[in-house]
Amino acid sequence: MKKKFLTVLLSVLLVSGFTNRSSRENPEEIISVRVDSVLSLMTLEEKIGQLNQLSYGSGWGPSIKVQVPDQYKKMIREGKIGSFLNATGAELTYELQKIAVTESRLKIPLLFGLDVIHGFRTTFPVPLAEASSWEPELVERSSKYQALEASSAGIHWTFAPMVDIARDPRWGRIVEGSGEDTYLGLTMAAARVRGFQGNLSDDNIIACAKHFAAYGGAEGGRDYNTVDIPERTLRDVYLPPFKSALDAGAETFMASFNEIDGVPSSGNRLLLTEILRNEWGFKGFVVSDWNSIGEMINHGFASDLKDAASISINAGLDMDMESRSFIANLAELVKEKKVSEETIDLSVKRILRIKFKFGLFDKPFKYCNKERETKNIMSQEVQNAALEVAKRSIVLLKNSNSLLPLKKDLSKIAVIGPLADSKQDPLGPWAAVGNPNDVVTIVEGIKKLVTPKTEVLFSKGCDIEDTSTDNFDDAVKTATESDVVILCIGERENMTGEANNRSTLDLPGVQQKLAEEIYKTGKPVVVILMNGRPLSIEWIDRNMSAIVEAWFLGIKSGDAIAEVLFGDYNPSGKLPVSFPRTVGQIPIYYNHKNTGRPGNERNRFTSKYLDLPLTPLYPFGFGLSYTNFEYSDLKLSSPEISDEQELAVSVNIKNTGNFDGEEVVQLYVQDLVGSVTRPVKELKRFKKIFLKKDEEQEVSFKISEKDLRFTGHEMTSISESGEFKVYVGTNSADVMESRFKLVKTISSSLK
Repeated sequence: MKKKFLTVLLSVLLVSGFTNRSSRENPEEIISVRVDSVLSLMTLEEKIGQLNQLSYGSGWGPSIKVQVPDQYKKMIREGKIGSFLNATGAELTYELQKIAVTESRLKIPLLFGLDVIHGFRTTFPVPLAEASSWEPELVERSSKYQALEASSAGIHWTFAPMVDIARDPRWGRIVEGSGEDTYLGLTMAAARVRGFQGNLSDDNIIACAKHFAAYGGAEGGRDYNTVDIPERTLRDVYLPPFKSALDAGAETFMASFNEIDGVPSSGNRLLLTEILRNEWGFKGFVVSDWNSIGEMINHGFASDLKDAASISINAGLDMDMESRSFIANLAELVKEKKVSEETIDLSVKRILRIKFKFGLFDKPFKYCNKERETKNIMSQEVQNAALEVAKRSIVLLKNSNSLLPLKKDLSKIAVIGPLADSKQDPLGPWAAVGNPNDVVTIVEGIKKLVTPKTEVLFSKGCDIEDTSTDNFDDAVKTATESDVVILCIGERENMTGEANNRSTLDLPGVQQKLAEEIYKTGKPVVVILMNGRPLSIEWIDRNMSAIVEAWFLGIKSGDAIAEVLFGDYNPSGKLPVSFPRTVGQIPIYYNHKNTGRPGNERNRFTSKYLDLPLTPLYPFGFGLSYTNFEYSDLKLSSPEISDEQELAVSVNIKNTGNFDGEEVVQLYVQDLVGSVTRPVKELKRFKKIFLKKDEEQEVSFKISEKDLRFTGHEMTSISESGEFKVYVGTNSADVMESRFKLVKTISSSLK
């Protein structure tokens, strides 16, 4: 027995010896050899253990409890756990890893995962806010800093980015993604993956593209609900951000809770094997969402947990998060020949590959350094980055009579509303170990920037979901005494995120009534919205002087908002999602298709509402600046292009206002006639530019045949000869246009 153990140990050590050569040889080839060597030593039970992920602790969120329960110790020693989620901190992860690499038979290291969605301890803006920056480089830097902090606390792997396209703002998880558009979504997906993973150095963490797939298409905006879309919509709208994440290097994917076309994603072979692996060539592993394997029973797709385990692993799902279906049933399923050991081997290889590639076999404790944790968590560098990202994520929605920016030497400023002094809500949902004590509130941020002689008055007015108007009188009195009112209203942080769906987009509680009472004072009012989804604010838009969409900006919320209010930073954000006038317009998104009877307010028998305009309150891509930009001289390099040619599109932009500022120039394309119907326009390029006052710049884009492809009748990617419109402008509704033709000379059908 002792001799056998020594042989096993020697084999593992010899395999580890390949590391120093990996930089000189094919890394994937070296890793493959190492994986096969370890796999050959494993029992079936140890293989199944690698597919088992458990949550550390008793709750849903992060745990730092260092006293490891005996149950976990036993399972780790026996090789029955391959990964933990929610185990955080250098000290705890060290203790768990030490058991794995010193007390288990094969010394296979554990993988530690956590939902690092928009920060670890230093909370950055929520992803929907970051998408409002329209700056992939900024989002990449943000993700890089988030990875630095998380890795310093023992985390190897984040369950992010969420790359789901969302067209229904009632859905709570719209806050975790990049909005309604596929191109903006795929651009941000790649940026987040690059930021999280980098080159998988000691400051990076493994990314996980989720939720595969079409989770954002849930009926009624209800989380976990049925997704009923055709395959063409799946491929053209929902899948491209996942492909972009894969192309950027995403090493893991997470299957979604929902079904598509009658098949739950955790058991969907079309998604997990045919598309992800066979079409796209994905080499990483797929993890389930929390208990999503077991939930196939409720779907009516599996008879019991054993059946669910068989369905999911045969479909191509590799790691079970928390249903314990694999650890309880796979061995018996192998005996019954319902699951082959070769199938299990494939999943184990994929997981071991990541552990080798990430360097855990050679340096299992590389993220378990308490000194590094202390140095990097909440460092000044990370906090400075959080402020930069926050202010660049703000969108100016209205600014009547150039009320903003405000002067810093006003006599009295009233800051009113339930979110004015909130420290919890600016963190947003999924804040990992974010601490409310770190948050700069709006009141605090304003006080930092105004002159000493300026008096900042505060009145809460009401709570976020309050039905009481008892404090209205104090709020009105405070407003009356001021020169200007900053009204801070919106949603609680836990009204968005997972399972937090709403049937209305109105302001919660009596906040609308509070706004109406403040309006009656006649004072100029700047509304600050803090929310995780578009809200229905038509009355606010019609009556208030200025509106600032601040989302949930993280710990530097107050500083970022104050810098925008007083002109230290000229807002440059643009909406990544349309704002409906009311919930009755949902779904509303800019890249819809035409009908046979396009909406016409003057024609009764067209596609429209009796009681609502066709347009959103604010269109996709909308956002104002303190300055003005004039577009002119739209030019195309040619009236037509072939398959192998590029079309150059240029436009002149001039800053005609009184401030230096930034503008996001947006390019859209419309395929006028196709073998299947096409959207009225689709975003294909964008660029943020900085112009000084009176400065003019020519902005150029290039597009090609690849940008004109779509999914044809055979579910392959095709392009077709024909006429196209190209639009360039400041948002999806305010554009200049021209036309060109694509003249095809070769077939472009691709799977």
